[in-house]
Amino acid sequence: MRLSEQDRIWVGDTCQRMLDKMEVSIHRSEGKIPYSTDQNGMYDDKSADKDLMWWTNGFWEGMLWLMYAQTGDDYYKKLGNQMEDILDRLLLGTTDYGIDPIHHDAGFMWLHSSVANYRLTGNLRSRTRGLIAANYLSSRFNIKGNYIVAWDGIERQGWSIIDSMMNIPLLYWAAKETGYDRYRSVAMAHADKTLEHVLRPDGSVIHIIHYHEETGEVIESFGGQGYEVGSSWTRGQAWAIYGFALSYLRTREQRYLDAAKRVAQYFLSALAPFEYVPPVDFRSPKEPIYIDTTAGAIAACGLLEIEKHVSEFEKDMYLSGALKILRALTETQCNFNKETDSILQNGSEAYHTNKHLSIIYGDYFYMEAMLRLNGLDIEMW
Repeated sequence: MRLSEQDRIWVGDTCQRMLDKMEVSIHRSEGKIPYSTDQNGMYDDKSADKDLMWWTNGFWEGMLWLMYAQTGDDYYKKLGNQMEDILDRLLLGTTDYGIDPIHHDAGFMWLHSSVANYRLTGNLRSRTRGLIAANYLSSRFNIKGNYIVAWDGIERQGWSIIDSMMNIPLLYWAAKETGYDRYRSVAMAHADKTLEHVLRPDGSVIHIIHYHEETGEVIESFGGQGYEVGSSWTRGQAWAIYGFALSYLRTREQRYLDAAKRVAQYFLSALAPFEYVPPVDFRSPKEPIYIDTTAGAIAACGLLEIEKHVSEFEKDMYLSGALKILRALTETQCNFNKETDSILQNGSEAYHTNKHLSIIYGDYFYMEAMLRLNGLDIEMW
């Protein structure tokens, strides 16, 4: 990665500020699985049985493993193992809810916890956890329709979402780890279905699509967490950028890299008028302006992944785009005050909830992107 000397200094300084805050925040949050922050800027906790299946519950552990990889401090390893023990209540069905709640976001939950642990430490128990999660995820595959079902409930059996492009790396990992191609086949079938029906010609994407359960034909689409049907929810765009890039990484199928590039080019051109801090939706009213910083952090990670795989004369476009986003987020949306927990501010759950939150995956993707720029080379997907 070719950073200028000025950029290299900025990245190093910013990473040090981020790490200094994380060292304090993590000590303050032992035993928690955070999602957001309270009115005092302190992380909340999703480790109770009623919250344990919340889809973001792997990102905090992902941050612990990033800290372990960066520092080598066994303290973060110890905390990571503790978090896995908590998530075991889901895998073993010992919560009040059994195993039924395990859903399409199993990748988000166990890639950054158990799989990260196994990759970094060789922990075989963590490997087993990751494979169990991969089996749950692959069991959601609709064989007739060639897609992974999102959520549960009779009324949503044919629903699929762009977010799942970021979960299928769990299946690519399971295929490589076991030698069983069935995991890879499920992942690629879902990726191809998404490429065909969710990615629009202009590079924008649909959030939720409803397929016929028996034929796989498209019935309708939904605006989901964006503004409306036909709009362009920015976090969905970011999931597509990174998700298709990761499918290319694991398969070397050119169509996935081409898809990632198409969404990335759309994203960057639409983002420029917003000074590189994403709105919640690119196709929403000009006023009021709602922003979603998490979309920027996710997209930056995706752009850095694309940069690794394109030709020499394309690299600068994607690296420059990632740097512009991360500089804008750092200068206008980050809080490095050690008295509060989260770093990246003003994330959004969805356009119509009208909330600006510090959301754990915003911090995770910001940390992943900055540490990658700073030279940390580990597999988290």
